[in-house]
Amino acid sequence: MNISNPKILVLALSAFVFAVYIILVFSLLPAGDTFLKIAVGFGLSVASYLFAYYLFKTFILEKIKGIYKNIVSHKSQELLEIDIQNSWADDPVKSAGDKVASWSEKQKTEIATLKRQEQFRREFLGNVAHELKTPVFNMQGYILTLLDGGLEDENINMDYLKRAANNAERMISIIEDLDEISRLDSGEIGLHKSAFNITDLAVEVFHSLEIQAKKKAIELKFDKEKPKEILVFADKDKIRQVLVNLISNALKYGIQGGWVKVDFTDMEDALMVEIEDNGIGIEEKHLPRLFERFYRVDESRSRELGGSGLGLAIVKHIIEAHQQNIGVRSSVKSGSVFHFTLEKKKK
Repeated sequence: MNISNPKILVLALSAFVFAVYIILVFSLLPAGDTFLKIAVGFGLSVASYLFAYYLFKTFILEKIKGIYKNIVSHKSQELLEIDIQNSWADDPVKSAGDKVASWSEKQKTEIATLKRQEQFRREFLGNVAHELKTPVFNMQGYILTLLDGGLEDENINMDYLKRAANNAERMISIIEDLDEISRLDSGEIGLHKSAFNITDLAVEVFHSLEIQAKKKAIELKFDKEKPKEILVFADKDKIRQVLVNLISNALKYGIQGGWVKVDFTDMEDALMVEIEDNGIGIEEKHLPRLFERFYRVDESRSRELGGSGLGLAIVKHIIEAHQQNIGVRSSVKSGSVFHFTLEKKKK
């Protein structure tokens, strides 16, 4: 028996009053009309029941209700699931306690999330400032040198102008990637899905990156024999961007004379696409943050090789916009495997 249940407590109190009355009437008072005595006892029991219920509802239940509503008054309506009016028949103290504990846990989770978001916001703003500051300061230095007389010096004028132009292009690239990230976040960039052969798209990307691959003598190939046709249902331009980004990264961090392979795995309703390389690899501690904006495993080397630091973040946004998954496996000196899924064309 749940003795904390108010209904049981009230009924027990009524039964106790009735029992005490019967004992007193039949043991202390003279014999008389038994039926009348029992009827009076029953009436006293009902009266005690109603009185106890009134006390409970007025002095306990209403105060619990007031405290509970005050606690959740600033929360969403979904937290007001407890039925205070009928809780006297259950266990209002336990119900309110459980609900408040749940509310407290939600609060802790929300606070932790807000702290992470605030930390991310600070890091993001700092990274944006740092990424833009470098090309701006470089451009300023080259231009000031030219204005101070370097423009007349044929040994440096064209060289410094080209360097300034390169830094301007880098800054434009960062701003364009930031703009794309912002539009992806806000949902402004819609997906234009269609069925297409992803094998042919991979070959197109191989051709577009052929010059970059030849600089390191890196071979671009399929893991197995090139599939004739694999039809997926996605935004072709966006998936091209994903492949270009991932394969280009594999080439940047690949080893001289290495290879980059693309592989496809049938997963019934989805297709797994893997881009594997035998490059320098990534330490395990970096993997959880690899798709964050501006996160760099090796800052000096990353900036030396170029790029805005937003490529993998954009890739993740694109794949998640398709409601698919992306991930990475890697270890130092053993290469990396970036993998993502795509919806297959329905037959």
